[in-house]
Amino acid sequence: MKYEIYKLKFTTGVHFGSGMLNDSGYTFQADTLFSAMYIEALKGGLEQQLYQMVCSGRLLFSDGLPYVEDLYMIPKPVLYIEPRDRGNSGDKKKYKKLKYLPTDQLDAYLAGNLEPDQDPMKDFGHFSQRTMAAVRREEEALPYQVGIFYYGEGRGLYVIVGYEGQEQLELAENLLDAVSHVGIGGKKSGGLGKFILERGKPGGKLKERLGQTGDHQMLLSCALPRKEEMESAVEGASYLLEKRSGFVTSETYAPELRKKKDLYVFSAGSCFRKTFRGGIYDVSEGGSHPVYRYAVPVFMGV
Repeated sequence: MKYEIYKLKFTTGVHFGSGMLNDSGYTFQADTLFSAMYIEALKGGLEQQLYQMVCSGRLLFSDGLPYVEDLYMIPKPVLYIEPRDRGNSGDKKKYKKLKYLPTDQLDAYLAGNLEPDQDPMKDFGHFSQRTMAAVRREEEALPYQVGIFYYGEGRGLYVIVGYEGQEQLELAENLLDAVSHVGIGGKKSGGLGKFILERGKPGGKLKERLGQTGDHQMLLSCALPRKEEMESAVEGASYLLEKRSGFVTSETYAPELRKKKDLYVFSAGSCFRKTFRGGIYDVSEGGSHPVYRYAVPVFMGV
């Protein structure tokens, strides 16, 4: 498997679901990216090509992860790490609050030598709210608040694309470019989620660790093992679970707005002794066509 890194330089604010409409996250999961790309693939009749490439393991995507200038951030590994100064309770609290760290500081973190005050995510961006209006036929417009996150200068998200050959890479690049114009996340109709796509130039540390063997393999995407893989995957693993849910956006799925089936997946940062393939799961419920949830892993050796 080969890997390329793409920076998403956002030109607008974003709304990434965090459970509340008036709030927003600042990163997105790989299933959100796949859904956005799949919608664009449908427009060009490329959806089966995309689906088959991913299901066969020839094309993979990470979560949207933060970058700060030339620093590429990765999730804090879900592993117990004892700080160098064991008696300093303040450092322990800072280690616990840490969500992301630069790739080149991973070894220092694993050794307990990372200085917790040096957090490059400190000025990553700012959160605000925008008032929007819902118009229901003849009724008065109903105002509501939408949470929006704005990235700071030189800050944004990047995605890792794993691919087998040029055909897979070209499809991924074309679909990512298409998504850049329509936006990713919620409230795209309000002009949110648009970005400029740029191929990243990371230092060797990030690419070196992708697919690298080690004591643990850390997820860089939300993922879920197949049924036959589950028992082996969780043996000796250290992980976090998160619920993925949401509404079906297809106009042909059902006459009314319907929810997708909930799916619990392992979060990015979860660490495993053994790798797994994962898959794409149908989370439709009573609609006219399947609804796919991406849960294929991208691993990094730690």
